[in-house]
Amino acid sequence: MTASEEGALPPADLLRGVRVLDLTNVLSGPYATYQMAMLGAEVIKVENPDGGDLARKLGASPALNAQMMGTSFLAQNAGKKSVTIDLKHPDGKALFRELLATADVVVENFRPKVMERLGFGYEVVKAIRPSIVYCSISGFGQDGPMSGNPAYDQIVQGLSGVMSITGDAQSAPLRVGYPLCDTLGGVGAAFAIASALFRRERTGQGCYIDLSMLDATISALGWAVSNYLIAGVEAKPIGNQNMTAAPSGAFRCADGQINIAANKQEQFERLCALIDRPGLAADPRFAEREARKTNRAALNAVLDEALSARSAEEWETLLNANGIPAGRILSVPEILAHPQITARDLVHEIPMGQPGLDSVRVVRAGFALGDGQPGARSAPPVLGADNEAIFGELGRDGAALEGLRAAGAI
Repeated sequence: MTASEEGALPPADLLRGVRVLDLTNVLSGPYATYQMAMLGAEVIKVENPDGGDLARKLGASPALNAQMMGTSFLAQNAGKKSVTIDLKHPDGKALFRELLATADVVVENFRPKVMERLGFGYEVVKAIRPSIVYCSISGFGQDGPMSGNPAYDQIVQGLSGVMSITGDAQSAPLRVGYPLCDTLGGVGAAFAIASALFRRERTGQGCYIDLSMLDATISALGWAVSNYLIAGVEAKPIGNQNMTAAPSGAFRCADGQINIAANKQEQFERLCALIDRPGLAADPRFAEREARKTNRAALNAVLDEALSARSAEEWETLLNANGIPAGRILSVPEILAHPQITARDLVHEIPMGQPGLDSVRVVRAGFALGDGQPGARSAPPVLGADNEAIFGELGRDGAALEGLRAAGAI
């Protein structure tokens, strides 16, 4: 069932006609190709016959893990197809070469040089399909002294400096609570691939993309990097506060916490009036921006006391109505149930028809288009679900496929 059949906006097809061979596992690569699938690309997961994507067995539900449909897999693979090929088997290699000749994009996230050892490095693939866009995602890139190291998200979080500025002086270094670097790598890969496809559309020229999760993460660190490179100021962990302004951070209300960013002078003065502390704006410790940053702890203590008079939701409503950015600190279940998320149709449900799994709810791309809403067009695939259809296009009939299965090639 498509999004349009569910009553939402019709799916956007910016990448219609693009065939992507997705050789990736777990998160960074699958997240990149999931973005492309939601925009209409035909994404074919090329999986090892012995278990497929490692994420098939990862997630919070042991029952789904046993079915090789773990929640980690379901979250990133809706809208894709799945074929199984053993890329080490001679017959599997021959079949993959034929499949490559039909592809527009190849995405892989093996360690550097693995694809070369399998016989499918960029130069080989380019000879088969000169216009190919070939994206290699790795922890540290294809060259450099760390290129051969294994990488997981937390390793990259630590190396990149992210953990050093997460938490406060007592708790840092801390891991960000979700796989940030994997996700940034996936976003960067999807953007690079789309850009390469744009150039190819104009020139016919393919492209090799070397995506390093470490590089992508450092690039996204923004002010933490630029403050050091340009001003020589090292970022420090300051918990839930914003180093660039005060009051700007998390504050305690009667029933929970709220983020407030009164970064402008007029916002601070308005905040003082709303919390019934008008004298704060004239206090020399808080009268102007730099003084407030210097005396942040004293200012925060006054604000916490004043904000304790109402609930976080009451303050959120009042402050935003008066032009002061504010938002409650919510849990994942709370934000998913929020009317804003419902209004944006961010989460949509896809029929599955699997034992114990009638449907799955997945998150869309995170942006809307004027001519449609990106979203998955089909359920996450069972391992090898599309062998007959895809390999049939290559001229393999039922008897040929049975022979390939018996040989272990698919």
